[in-house]
Amino acid sequence: MARKKITVVGAGNVGATAAQRLVDKELGDVVLVDIIEGMPQGKALDLAETAPIEGYDSRLAGTNGYKETQDSDIVVITSGLARKPGMSRDDLLRTNAGIVGSVTEEIMRYSRNPILIVVSNPLDAMCHVAMKKSGLPRNRVIGMAGVLDSARMRCFIAEALNVSVENVTAFVLGGHGDTMVPLPRYSTVAGIPLPDLMPKDQIDKIVDRTRNGGAEIVSLLKTGSAYYAPSAATVEMVEAILKDKKKILPCAAYLEGEYGINNLFVGVPVKLGANGIEDIIQINLTAEERADLQRSAAAVEELVSVLGR
Repeated sequence: MARKKITVVGAGNVGATAAQRLVDKELGDVVLVDIIEGMPQGKALDLAETAPIEGYDSRLAGTNGYKETQDSDIVVITSGLARKPGMSRDDLLRTNAGIVGSVTEEIMRYSRNPILIVVSNPLDAMCHVAMKKSGLPRNRVIGMAGVLDSARMRCFIAEALNVSVENVTAFVLGGHGDTMVPLPRYSTVAGIPLPDLMPKDQIDKIVDRTRNGGAEIVSLLKTGSAYYAPSAATVEMVEAILKDKKKILPCAAYLEGEYGINNLFVGVPVKLGANGIEDIIQINLTAEERADLQRSAAAVEELVSVLGR
């Protein structure tokens, strides 16, 4: 049986660490693409030379072009600029929309029907760009945000209660940013709802820290942003798809009426399997949670309207 082919666009910290995790798990052969000459080739070679020690037989290739990405099953898009001092959000938005748009066009020249996992920021708006440029159906364009945000929340809950992270599930919906909607009611420890284990003020602190999880790491690192957890979150999604696990994970999906939201990418629980998003799970929300989700969707709408859809 031929191995699956996974392309990772962007060989920076997130992309290269994702490539490392993908081959560690032997999920397929990996093509690492970047515009910087020599960088993807060097990182791919370094990972290939790691294989005899770690014992994986996945093949790696690094390239500055897209021909090598031909017939990819999954493409992870991490490329784009980080926000520089003095740069407005709209400037960043337009610049990254240009990058993600051209990457998607190149990918589609060589792969007929890939599944795209978008990691580039601003996440929800970049999913729109990828879907529009690729012409792929909505089940094949997925944004990585909720898995990461939920992992952060799970980390903080496990730490606060001094329990195994494996016992903790957390649910975070909405756009990837400070309007995200963590749902303590649906977050559990060994099946016990979080509000039964922790006072509201402590939960509120965890919710707040989850919302600012990325910013907290940026302020500590001074240069650059998180990449260990984002790459792990991306690989969990790739694995669910390639192994047809039917795993329910919070991801940015294109909604067509679900949760009362139309024609927008918003983070919701989805079932991930061989066909990408195989189902969008609609959970009952309180009036307050629904209002928070609508507010989050409005923030995404604002970004998308800057791009003129």
